[in-house]
Amino acid sequence: MLDKIALTLLIIGGLNWGSIGIFQFDLVAFIGGGQDGVISRIIYIVVALAAIWCVSLLFRDTHDTVLTDRHARQM
Repeated sequence: MLDKIALTLLIIGGLNWGSIGIFQFDLVAFIGGGQDGVISRIIYIVVALAAIWCVSLLFRDTHDTVLTDRHARQM
């Protein structure tokens, strides 16, 4: 569940960066009262923590975990 939340936050962050690159519009800053606003900074930090969490997905062997979970449910 935490993996899906982190991936969702990372996608939102990526879309925000895309809007900055393409349209020069920072949606987070717009919502949070500028880049220096408290809400914006919290959102930036949460997205950064999600990105750090998602790095662990690169090194996890999720294929074996899925097979093990399916096998456990069948029993």
